[in-house]
Amino acid sequence: MSNNVTRLRQPKPCPICNKQSVQVYHPFCSARCADVDLNRWLNGSYVVPGKPSEENGNEQHAYGEDEDDNI
Repeated sequence: MSNNVTRLRQPKPCPICNKQSVQVYHPFCSARCADVDLNRWLNGSYVVPGKPSEENGNEQHAYGEDEDDNI
């Protein structure tokens, strides 16, 4: 097999540091930038917007808030 691979698109820069991304850590340039991104998700810097909760008492409770969840 040939190691010559033709890319169909130009690689996009790393979303953390804007260096050229590499395939191994795609879309990042390094494991460090991938870890920085993961940390931002885990500490709440990034959020996915959702529907606002209802105020009429029909809310779903979080895990562990009901008595039967704490068995």
